[in-house]
Amino acid sequence: MAREFSRTDRVAQQVHKEVASILQNEYKHRVGDMPMITVADVEVSRDLAHAKIFISIYGAEEDEAKAHTKQLEEQKGFVRSLLAKRLRMRSVPHLHFFRDESLTEGIRISNLVSETIAKDEAKNKQRDEEQD
Repeated sequence: MAREFSRTDRVAQQVHKEVASILQNEYKHRVGDMPMITVADVEVSRDLAHAKIFISIYGAEEDEAKAHTKQLEEQKGFVRSLLAKRLRMRSVPHLHFFRDESLTEGIRISNLVSETIAKDEAKNKQRDEEQD
C-alpha cells in the first residue's frame, strides 16, 4: 500500500504549521510593530535541506512589505532555531522567505477583467442607442 503523502509533503505541512505559529507568537514580540503576516505556502526540497516559505503581508504598503520581508530574511536564523526546537528532525531545513504575490496579482487581474467588461458594455449600449 502506497503512502498517501510523500515525506517532503508531510515535512512541508509541519514546517508551514510551526513557522506560522512562530511568526504569530514569538517573532512579533522580538521585532515589535509588525503587520499581519501569514504563511501562504511552503515548498521543501527533496533532500529536506531547504524550505521556501511564501508569506503574505497584510496591512502594509509595498515598500513597507518589502522591508518586512527583508527583515524576516535577515532573521531567518532565529526563526530556524525556534523551528528546530519544535520539529523532531535530525536536521532542520534552511529557510528562505519570499512574498506571495498571488493575492495582489489576482486582484489586479480581476480589476482588469471588470474594467474590460464595463468598457464592452458601454460600447454595446452606445451602439444600441445609435441604431435606435
